[in-house]
Amino acid sequence: MAKEIKLSAELRKEENGKIKKIRKEGYVPAVVYGSGSENKNIKVKYLDFQRVFSEAGESHLIDISVDGGDPIKVIVKDTQKDPIKGNIIHVDFYQVDMNKKITAEIPLRFVGTSKAVKEMGGTLVKNLDSLEVKCLPGDLVDGIDVDLAGLNNFHDTIRVSDINLPQGMEAMIDANETVVSVAEPAKEEERPEEEEEGEEKEKKEDEGEKKDEKDADAKDKEEGDK
Repeated sequence: MAKEIKLSAELRKEENGKIKKIRKEGYVPAVVYGSGSENKNIKVKYLDFQRVFSEAGESHLIDISVDGGDPIKVIVKDTQKDPIKGNIIHVDFYQVDMNKKITAEIPLRFVGTSKAVKEMGGTLVKNLDSLEVKCLPGDLVDGIDVDLAGLNNFHDTIRVSDINLPQGMEAMIDANETVVSVAEPAKEEERPEEEEEGEEKEKKEDEGEKKDEKDADAKDKEEGDK
């Protein structure tokens, strides 16, 4: 059974011009929408949201209580960050209907050991680090395992269709999409035969010139002795 993650929030009554004040007081402005309910402008304590988001990410249900009311089941649908500081400055919470399927991005967890990597020196190439899926909110999971044990040779691949998805979950991308593969180690490039022959020819020519110079010096010395 998935663990419960709770978050307290307050209705945001401030006008739009007060957004900076909200952030200055240690809150993050946010909105709750979806599932036929009216949009609610709320604010959550920044540190509380950081803690919850580190656990839930965008693939785990959160029980959010507004002004002490009954919890609302939501997921984090989107976050906005300050382009300079990188801190979160706004959050979109999507209120789910537990009887209706939703789409979500689930992180991939790469487990097991690839023989082609460990014993043959191959390089693991990850094409995806998360998978968009469709399922009931109650079927959401923290992550989906991808077993690397099947990668025994260079250029072996694991495709979306090879992943053992949790019950009630379906992938929303092409089943033939490559998730992870193994690339062969790069080999030292062999020099063209013509290049080697050219170097050998230059070497012989250099040796011949040096021999001619040596013979000429010897002849000059002999004539000088005479």
